[in-house]
Amino acid sequence: MPKPARRAEALVMDANALLKWKAQIFQYQQQVRESKPPQQVTLFDLAPAHCDPEAIDPFKLHLQSMAFYRMPDDFGQAALYFVIDSAASLLLYVGETCRSNKRWRGTHGCKDYISSYQDLHYRYQMETAVNIGFWWDAPVERKARQTLEQAMIQKWRSPFNKEMWERWGQPFG
Repeated sequence: MPKPARRAEALVMDANALLKWKAQIFQYQQQVRESKPPQQVTLFDLAPAHCDPEAIDPFKLHLQSMAFYRMPDDFGQAALYFVIDSAASLLLYVGETCRSNKRWRGTHGCKDYISSYQDLHYRYQMETAVNIGFWWDAPVERKARQTLEQAMIQKWRSPFNKEMWERWGQPFG
């Protein structure tokens, strides 16, 4: 009787590969932070766009614990949210929600990514501080909020968003 096939062990990034992966993302995101966006010249004085992706700096938001959803809150409103590793100054994930107090209570694919990311850091005794920040001025209308979310993902190239897996790889899931 043939033996059942063994499952391949999950490949794990070594410490140097993890540092290199983070350095590439850090370098790109620092360049975004330091560069000035192109200014549109107009003949008329136009009011600035309420939800201008160039005006949102996720690194300047008030950060909270990733367990924020377990605490009593009065959030429950539309928001963009940003998962940031403060220890490495990396924006890992951009998301949008109409019910900020409910979004993370259930299943969310990013939770597994974060857990694997933190486990790998623990394995190599590297510091990590993963937190979440909310931008509360997000549009209430879903399509407008999702358009803004996509603009932020494209701008920052956050590695845990599936849109960026081809660029940065998918080492945590």
